[in-house]
Amino acid sequence: MNHRQLFLSHLAQTTDFPLLIEVEKAEGIYLYGPNGEQYMDLISGIGVSNVGHRHPKVLEAIRNQLEHYLHLMVYGEYVQSPQTLLAKALCDTLPKKLDNVYLVNSGSEAIEGALKLAKRYTGRAEIISCVNAYHGSSQGALSIGGNEIFKRAYRPLVPGVSHITYGSFSDLELINEKTAAVVIETIQGEAGIRVACKEYFQALRKRCNETGTLLILDEIQAGFGRTGKFWAFEHFDIVPDILVCAKGMGGGMPIGAFIANQEMMAVFKNNPLLGHITTFGGHPVSAAASLATIRILQEENLISQVQEKATLFRQLLKHPKIKAIRNKGLMMAVEFESFEVLKPIIDRAIELGVITDWFLFCDDSMRIAPPLTITPDEIRNACSLILQAIDESN
Repeated sequence: MNHRQLFLSHLAQTTDFPLLIEVEKAEGIYLYGPNGEQYMDLISGIGVSNVGHRHPKVLEAIRNQLEHYLHLMVYGEYVQSPQTLLAKALCDTLPKKLDNVYLVNSGSEAIEGALKLAKRYTGRAEIISCVNAYHGSSQGALSIGGNEIFKRAYRPLVPGVSHITYGSFSDLELINEKTAAVVIETIQGEAGIRVACKEYFQALRKRCNETGTLLILDEIQAGFGRTGKFWAFEHFDIVPDILVCAKGMGGGMPIGAFIANQEMMAVFKNNPLLGHITTFGGHPVSAAASLATIRILQEENLISQVQEKATLFRQLLKHPKIKAIRNKGLMMAVEFESFEVLKPIIDRAIELGVITDWFLFCDDSMRIAPPLTITPDEIRNACSLILQAIDESN
């Protein structure tokens, strides 16, 4: 059996129509197939490869850590330099209020930890999230998700969850003294890149302050430079109580975190002790890769180039079939009339060597979120091929 047959026979499937792109190697913004195929990855493995695939400094950090140790002990017991140095580097990017990091394995796990922390710290049980929000697929994360299509088959889910509309000022009145936390994507991702105004986020912060509600910002997709700031909340002049990150954090390695202040995080130490546990959270190899990723973003000035590169995409992607482009930095949605129009364009683009995608809750829009390392010439080439795909599709 070849690899494709083994994939279909022995790996659990999530759809009846996987892309089935076979990858032998990846480097920079490119994926390479076993028969010489080359693809430009314009979605970064869904927001993961912010510094590109196999960045040399990430590989160097991984190799160096392999010479020292792999997993040693469950999280939080041994002093492991990759974890401690990463936590310090993360805190150095953040306001002083956010000074304590809990390292986990993924975005979903970070959301679960943040929810537990909010309930434990406030003593409240109710959570508010947004319509068309996506926070992960585990039970708690799915419970606060904002699209019933993905939830209905798994009910009953965690109780005490209600939803507001992202960007709606009037809905903020639904936040009250029973609300433990509002969980919100700073930039809504799977809803098709929706960006609320600064005044909305400041009103949200004010309402949370008034009601003693914690504000949890989900920057699993938006963090680590994707929007043109290290953290997307920097655009809005607010500070969350708990920050959640993953995806672009690891340079291609699995890692996530939820970040709060030391006083808040201390509730996990007593009644009960070990109030949150993870075996592999902050795995030393992933932590080393993450620390390298932070340094790459800072030293190679990738974040300062994001807006210019996003503007170039917007200038080049002009076609009668394109209805609109929404973006915050290199977190972009290119809107078409319908999924029926978009799907053949995506398929043809892949044939031409450009990988894009659509969004879970917005299937009329093309996802563009390339590695931040993409060059202007690569952007021009990618846009030319996308326009060709539009012209050659029905």
